[in-house]
Amino acid sequence: MKPVVLLIGRLPHVIGDVARQLQHLPIEWLGAHDQDEVIRQLDAEPRIGCVIMGAGLDDATRGALVGVIAARRPDVCMHLKDRASGPEGLVPFVERVVRHEVLGQMQPG
Repeated sequence: MKPVVLLIGRLPHVIGDVARQLQHLPIEWLGAHDQDEVIRQLDAEPRIGCVIMGAGLDDATRGALVGVIAARRPDVCMHLKDRASGPEGLVPFVERVVRHEVLGQMQPG
């Protein structure tokens, strides 16, 4: 069974683009772009092992989502992308996180 990663971003099509570009990774991708969707995904999928949040959301929204995720799923690690690398930095950021945090736990060395 593939590990599950929840991608959160401001625009739904961006999340889909990231998942398509990283389809070579053995990951089941879920996406959300607002708080209601995040809650639905967290409640519906107990296998989510990692949440990655893009930088397009404003600080208040990102902070609120961190609180929601931490309260509902304290077992899930969260990674927030920096803003300095811009939109083009999202795919490399997600790939680094997944390779090191998710797949690195499954594959020794």
